[in-house]
Amino acid sequence: MCSISGFYDPTADFTGQRDSFLHILDEMKHCLAHRGPDDNDSLLTPHCGLAHTRLSIIDLAGGHQPMTRELDGYPYHIVYNGEIYNMKELKNDLANHQVFPKTNSDTEILLLSYLTFGADFVKKVDGIFAFAIYDERHNTLTLFRDSFGVKPLFYTMINGTIVFSSEPKGCFCFPGIKAELDVDGLNEILSLGPARTPGSGVFYGFHELLPGCYLTCSVFGRKMTQYFHLESRPHFDSYEETVEKTSFLIQDAIKRQMVSDVPICTFLSGGVDSSVVSAVCAAELKKQGKKLTTFSFDFIDNDKYFKANSFQPSQDRPYVDKMVSFLDSDHHYLECDNKMQADLLYRSVDAHDLPCMADIDSSLQYFCEEVSHSHKVVLTGECADEVFGGYPWFHREEMLNSGTFPWTPSLTPRKVLLKDDLVKSLHMDEYVKNIYDRSVSEINVLPSENEIETNRRRIGYLNIRFFMQTLLNRMDRTSMFSGLEARVPFADRKLVDYVFNIPWEMKAKDGLVKNILRQASKGLLPDEILFRRKSPYPKTYNPYYENLLAKRLKEVLSDSASPLHSLLDLKQVTQFLENPKDYGAPWYGQLMAGPQMIAYLLQIEYFLRKYNVSIRI
Repeated sequence: MCSISGFYDPTADFTGQRDSFLHILDEMKHCLAHRGPDDNDSLLTPHCGLAHTRLSIIDLAGGHQPMTRELDGYPYHIVYNGEIYNMKELKNDLANHQVFPKTNSDTEILLLSYLTFGADFVKKVDGIFAFAIYDERHNTLTLFRDSFGVKPLFYTMINGTIVFSSEPKGCFCFPGIKAELDVDGLNEILSLGPARTPGSGVFYGFHELLPGCYLTCSVFGRKMTQYFHLESRPHFDSYEETVEKTSFLIQDAIKRQMVSDVPICTFLSGGVDSSVVSAVCAAELKKQGKKLTTFSFDFIDNDKYFKANSFQPSQDRPYVDKMVSFLDSDHHYLECDNKMQADLLYRSVDAHDLPCMADIDSSLQYFCEEVSHSHKVVLTGECADEVFGGYPWFHREEMLNSGTFPWTPSLTPRKVLLKDDLVKSLHMDEYVKNIYDRSVSEINVLPSENEIETNRRRIGYLNIRFFMQTLLNRMDRTSMFSGLEARVPFADRKLVDYVFNIPWEMKAKDGLVKNILRQASKGLLPDEILFRRKSPYPKTYNPYYENLLAKRLKEVLSDSASPLHSLLDLKQVTQFLENPKDYGAPWYGQLMAGPQMIAYLLQIEYFLRKYNVSIRI
């Protein structure tokens, strides 16, 4: 896993100021070094500059980038971030055309596939990736991103030059690019956040390449091509066939994503999702005479303060213990204290270049840093709830019929803390409604589906398009900030494409949440784990944490120069801080409740200061 960045202008001559533009590439590499601490390099041509930092996982000796190959005497260059899981098939396709790689690197496979088959070769690529290919012969730059946006890729334009990077911070290294927010950008943070509209880079003029797309840039302009999207199709398999196929697709995805030239590990929460991933990995490693290393997360003293609620019904530790015994894994229990997760709120912003999922993000960042001391690759159970319908909004009629994003059922908790004139100028409800309507219109429904089934299909699509993307962003930034590559087998393209069209009466047969996943995993786990009620990522319930956050926000607001003064209604915020927080009524997702609102405001304040953000309203 790595970082990529660079710039392109079909009419420029960057080599005319070689030292200056090489310095820009060096700055891009430096600010993204956390994503690739093992190696780095850059390349400058008259019209294009490419920079790369590398986390060595596949072909440790032969994967140096930028990589160049020639065709008919013309050079082609690539910088790539990701992992490819069907290398063997792609290599066979090349061999059938008498094309043979010089290395075992997936980077070379991608570049040679592009040279042999053209840009549409990406349709056959199974993996997580963001990469850029510069074609000197035709003076074109093409940016590619994987089907579900597991790997990030941002871009912006300045004076005819397109500037791109794995993270926004890389783009800010280019002269003249500044951090600005217009009304849309503010709405992304205050109305939708920590979610983002697909394609939005939040900063004024910034975009994120849409998942399942590639962008071709040339002297003739820019062209976006969508090579993958979810489709609504009738499901003709019987229930038994559906369980069998799903079981194969799950296990196949996990096994393919174990490919690595360095040891792998898994996150193990004791829930069905991470336990299935860990069970398959443990079984495969056992065949090689190896033992799986697993990690679980919790908070110090959470056993004293935990409060069960409808979103978080039980603690994980007893179930983790059972799975460790069942797997015979080399397990490590990691704990985070409240001060640490509060302190890391700002580092989470550093990792995202944006406010994010508050302490849900900062605590995972701490855990990933601990894991990175011993491992470079981890497999996780992320995305299973989005794909298999594990969230409450799939099951509650009022959420299905809400007509808005079910993980943000009301904007009131946000608006009440903002200045009235700001709320009016942002038109927050209208903004969210427009994004929701536009997103829902992207997926077709089937003639045979009734109103409830139609709503579930739309909710399913929105979960994959929005909510899953937020969690994928979180997983990428928290892991890569410490040079750890996180893989997500449940976001496998073949698996998601199949499960998306399984009827709800199969997905939740007999009212069992994620029934198909559980039935498809029979024999892999003890029934006590397999049929455990969902409990999401842990969070702290210690009142010390809430009090610490409140104290820090009061200190921030006591500074008259704080940029929050232009956004917040101080009277409402003060009243909010003085009242005990509700831990079971989230304003975003399942976990972001009262304390996380304070943490999010702290992140917004730090974000506005650190990036010296100017606001255009």
